[in-house]
Amino acid sequence: MRRFVYCKVVLTTSLVWVLVDVFLLLYFSECNKCDQKQEHSLLPALREKVQVDSQTIESGGIPNGAKTLQERVYAANIRFKKMLRLRWRTLRRFAHQLLISHSLIPASSDPCPRFISAPSKQDLLIRVALKNKVEAVISRSHEAPGEMGKAVAIPKEEQEKMKELFKINQFNLMASDMIALNRTLPDVRLDGCKTKTYPDDLPNTSIVIVFHNEAWSTLLRTVHSAINRSPRHLLLEILLVDDASERDFLGKKLEDYVASLEVPVRILRMEKRSGLIRARLRGAAATRGQVITFLDAHCECTAGWLEPLLARIREDRRAVVCPIIDVISDETFEYMAGSDMTYGGFNWKLNFRWYPVPQREMDRRKGDRTLPVRTPTMAGGLFSIDRTYFEEIGTYDSGMDIWGGENLEMSFRIWQCGGSLEIVTCSHVGHVFRKATPYSFPGGTGQVINKNNRRLAEVWMDDFKDFFYIISPGVVRVDYGDVSSRKALRESLECKPFSWYLENIYPDSQIPRRYYSLGEIRNVETNQCVDNMGRKENEKVGFFNCHGMGGNQVFSYTADKEIRTDDLCLDASRLNGPVVMLKCHHMKGNQMFEYDAEFVGKWEYDFKKHTFLHIITQSCLTISRLEDGTYGPTVEYCDDSPLQTWNLRNFSRLEVFKKLYYSPTDYFL
Repeated sequence: MRRFVYCKVVLTTSLVWVLVDVFLLLYFSECNKCDQKQEHSLLPALREKVQVDSQTIESGGIPNGAKTLQERVYAANIRFKKMLRLRWRTLRRFAHQLLISHSLIPASSDPCPRFISAPSKQDLLIRVALKNKVEAVISRSHEAPGEMGKAVAIPKEEQEKMKELFKINQFNLMASDMIALNRTLPDVRLDGCKTKTYPDDLPNTSIVIVFHNEAWSTLLRTVHSAINRSPRHLLLEILLVDDASERDFLGKKLEDYVASLEVPVRILRMEKRSGLIRARLRGAAATRGQVITFLDAHCECTAGWLEPLLARIREDRRAVVCPIIDVISDETFEYMAGSDMTYGGFNWKLNFRWYPVPQREMDRRKGDRTLPVRTPTMAGGLFSIDRTYFEEIGTYDSGMDIWGGENLEMSFRIWQCGGSLEIVTCSHVGHVFRKATPYSFPGGTGQVINKNNRRLAEVWMDDFKDFFYIISPGVVRVDYGDVSSRKALRESLECKPFSWYLENIYPDSQIPRRYYSLGEIRNVETNQCVDNMGRKENEKVGFFNCHGMGGNQVFSYTADKEIRTDDLCLDASRLNGPVVMLKCHHMKGNQMFEYDAEFVGKWEYDFKKHTFLHIITQSCLTISRLEDGTYGPTVEYCDDSPLQTWNLRNFSRLEVFKKLYYSPTDYFL
């Protein structure tokens, strides 16, 4: 019995290796066009006869004049060869798809790439690497942690250790380390994307990845996914830029590891902590590819991610393109497909936000969701750009620190200076989204981002910067450095004004351009102001002592009869109910307030009743006791009482800033 079991194991193992060899032979064999080569070796007249006869036989007949037994055998022989060739090609395609599905080779438009004549040393290395990948996948169960993008479950007895490890990188390091570096992922592309073909002469690319104290598994999973799912001739190199990491395994161990990869990988070391922006500039300066592709250090590329990005740049070298950014859970590392129906925008405080793609963009694409989406802004972590155009457009603003604001600065610059910014919906790359950053910022996160935002506002936003400064008065406290070179760049590129950007590229921006009032809403009886209290959607709006410093007490009463604070609108669903903040839907209804005013001149208001009428409930905005016993804004029957009387006052930048500080050397005071 033991001998029988032993023989069974030996035979099964042998069969597995036979299948591996068959797959490799099928993938690299030269037979796909052997029949064409054989036909070209025939005399022209005979070759023509064979082609005509073959067509006749394939349609079920026999060649003209095939009356003898010899001619009938000849016809049957051709039929048999055609059948064998068809089955052979079907088997090759099956092997090719099997290798792609296990991330052993990149998705390619050519199902039968071949090595001709004597293979080069690089070819041999690729063959060995491919064989090793096959062995790894065969030995790895489909139920292994994280395979096909599935969530990783941590046993209860490991939960405490998991929580401690989580603090290191602000993601589940234990789960990440359990997942293979070349794990399989689902193909999340639209069906129309899977059948697209791309030109053979696409530009090649250099990938730049900046890291600082990154986890071993996430960094190398980024590298492996880029290599495994990119056509070899398109991926010229990968540059890893180390922003002064302090972990030993990111030193010599990392250098030794990447030296064995089949794609050239170079590691550049920053002498001191410089931040994402300057590290990317260092990496970009060292690239050799025609296109630069920037990735974060905790990404995973999916099948067919690279070709559509490069194809769009081939069509227009001034197109800066981003993939759809899929979500990799920071807790379970589950891979979740991102939506092709969202694009990038920003709120009043210049924070990047995702918003639904407007109908006008769907109309421009004539309903074809596989076409690129024109996006007002980009998230900034993942994008491709023509290397020469990157230099022409001004690379990054090197005066910015660390991280934050550089994505909006580049977005404004690209659009205002003649380029385009697009999300290529046929390209998907996953990204680990963390709820908090594990890194420290010199001077604090707020200080760094305020400086960067001040620089972009001064250079690119024209008079609209006044609006931003009223919303974020703390920005004026920071030293933002010299921006004269960036202003000179804008002039030399003959860039358009920010108003053009808002009107033509981002007409649905949250920045109000048609409004009656922009400032505080002060109650006459209590002398207090409506305040959003830093609360979020679906929460109650509050009221607080008026401080005259903008920020949370800035509301706009728009021409659409909305009371807005950023992208939220004041709303009430019933009489005596609290006033809450909901996403502005621009559909009127119960988000419409009527401020009963008489206009004396074009820019002057003659306020009479000073009341806000809520149209749907026919009630007035007031301060009253709420159902939970607290006081706050609500709507009640109109009675013209002082509690229902509100003064609207517009803020100017000058009066807001004078409450902060006064400096005669500051040009805007």
